[in-house]
Amino acid sequence: MVTGELKSQVDKVWNAFWSGGIANPLEVIEQITYLLFIKRLDDLHTLAERKGNTLGTLIENPVFPDGMDDTGRRPRPYSDLRWSHFQNSSPQEMYDVIDQNVFPFIRGLGETGSSFATNMKDARFTVPTPALLSKVVDLLQDNPMDDRTPKATSTSKC
Repeated sequence: MVTGELKSQVDKVWNAFWSGGIANPLEVIEQITYLLFIKRLDDLHTLAERKGNTLGTLIENPVFPDGMDDTGRRPRPYSDLRWSHFQNSSPQEMYDVIDQNVFPFIRGLGETGSSFATNMKDARFTVPTPALLSKVVDLLQDNPMDDRTPKATSTSKC
C-alpha cells in the first residue's frame, strides 16, 4: 500500500491531470507511465555517461546517440529529447519537444518485432496543454523513483 509522502506526491500528480482536463483514469496512468519512462531513459543515459567519464571510455549502448533526431516534425539534437534538458524549457517548448520528437523517438525504440516495439508503436501523447505538462513534469521531477519501481538495465534489450 502506498502511504505517507509518496502517496501525497502521487495524489498531487493525479490531481494535476484531473484539474488539467484528463478525467479518464486509464489515460492518466498511461501518461504518467510514459513520462516516468522518459525520465528513466535520461537517468540511464546519465548513469552511463558518469560510468564512461569515470573509466575514460565511450558510453556503451547510449539511449540518446550523438547527432540529430529526425523522427519528429522538427529535427533536433538527440540531447534535446532528454528529461534533464527539456524540463528547463518554457512550457510551450517542452510541449513541442515531447509531442513532436520524444514520442516518435520512444515509439521507435526496441528491436523490430520485440514485445517492447509492439507495445510502444501506438504510444501517444495526450496531455492537452503546455501548462499541464509543465506542472506534471515539475511534480514528477520532485518525486525520486529510486528503488520504488522496476529498473530497466538497458534499452537495447527491449
